Amino acid sequence: MEIENVRYAWYALRVRSRHENTVASHLQARGYESFLPVYESQRRWSDRVKEIELPLFPGYVFCQFNPLNRLPILSVPGIVHVVGVGKTPVAVDEAEIAALQAAVRSGLPRQPWPFVEIGHRVRIEHGPLRGVEGILLGFRGHQRLVLSVTLLQRSLAVQVDEAWVLPMPDERRPCSGPVTSDARSWQPTA
Repeated sequence: MEIENVRYAWYALRVRSRHENTVASHLQARGYESFLPVYESQRRWSDRVKEIELPLFPGYVFCQFNPLNRLPILSVPGIVHVVGVGKTPVAVDEAEIAALQAAVRSGLPRQPWPFVEIGHRVRIEHGPLRGVEGILLGFRGHQRLVLSVTLLQRSLAVQVDEAWVLPMPDERRPCSGPVTSDARSWQPTA
C-alpha cells in the first residue's frame, strides 16, 4: 500500500489565557505542526527593563490537523476549543497563514494591530516579504503592512520600506467624488 502525504488546513485554536507557549509545545511534542506568531516587547519592572516575547494573537495558536479527528487536539492541556461555526471547525485562509509566517520569518519589527478592512491594498515586491499582500498604512512616519486573519478579526502590522511596495489594482471601484456635468446631463432616449 502507498501512504499519501496529506497536508491539512490550518485551524485556529482558542487557548486559555497565557497558555499559548505551553499549547504550542504540547502540539509539537504530539507531532502536529503548530504556529504561534510572537513579537518582542519591552517590559519595565521596578529594577530593570526586559525584552520579552508575547503572542501577536493572544489566546490563539494555529495548528494543522484533520478536522474529522480533533479529539487528540482537544485533549491538549490549555485548549478551549477549535474556532469555527457552532461545532464545525472553520479553516484559516492559507494565504493569510502564509503571510503571517513570512512576516515572522522576516525578522522585521511587528506588533499587534487593530483589525482593518479599508486602506490601500499592496503587494510587497522586494525584501524578505516579497510576494506578501496586505494593507499599507502610515504610522508615526513609518510604513506598515497590515496582515489580517479574517476568521479571528485580528491583525498585525509589519514595518516595511516604502520602496518595497507596489499598489495593487482595486477590483472594487466604489462610486465616490463629485458627479460630473456629463453624468448630470445624461437623459435616457425614448
